[in-house]
Amino acid sequence: MTRLLVAVASWGILAGCSPTARIAASANDIRAEATLLVEHGTATGDKVTVTHARKIDELAAHIHEDLPGTVDRTPPWVSMLIWVAGAICAVCLVVVLWQTGLGSGIRAALGWIPRKTQSRADLAVSMLDPSRPEGDREFIAALRQDPEFDAAFRRAKERRKDKEST
Repeated sequence: MTRLLVAVASWGILAGCSPTARIAASANDIRAEATLLVEHGTATGDKVTVTHARKIDELAAHIHEDLPGTVDRTPPWVSMLIWVAGAICAVCLVVVLWQTGLGSGIRAALGWIPRKTQSRADLAVSMLDPSRPEGDREFIAALRQDPEFDAAFRRAKERRKDKEST
C-alpha cells in the first residue's frame, strides 16, 4: 500500500511539471553554460570557442522569445485519469455520507424526504389525532412495509413469544 502511495505521489509531482517551464529552465542552463564557455575561450584566447558559445547563447535567447507562444497540452489519458479520479472521489464521498447517516440529515435539512417516510409520518400524525379513525394497527402495518423494520419486528415478536413461554 505504501508503495502505491509513493508511486501516485511521484506521478503527481512529475505530471505537475509544465513542459514550457522545463524548456525555459533548460534554456537558462544552456545560456549559463554558454557564458562559461565564452569566459573560458576569452581566458585561453580561443576565438572559435567564443564565437560558437555566443551563437549558442543567442539561439537559447530565441527560445525564450518563442516560449510565450507555446501552450502546454495535457495528454488525453491524463485528462481521463483526472475525471475518473474525480468521479471516484465523488462516489466515495456519497458512500461515506450515506453510511455515517449524514446523508439522511442533509436530505431532511433540504426537505428531500422520501414519499414512504412522509406517508408514515402523515399516518402517525393522524393516529395521534383523536378525531381520526386511524389506530395503532394501521401505523404498525405501515411501518412493516419497510423490509428491515419487518424483519426486526418479527425477531422482537419471536423473542417476546419465547420469553412468555419460559
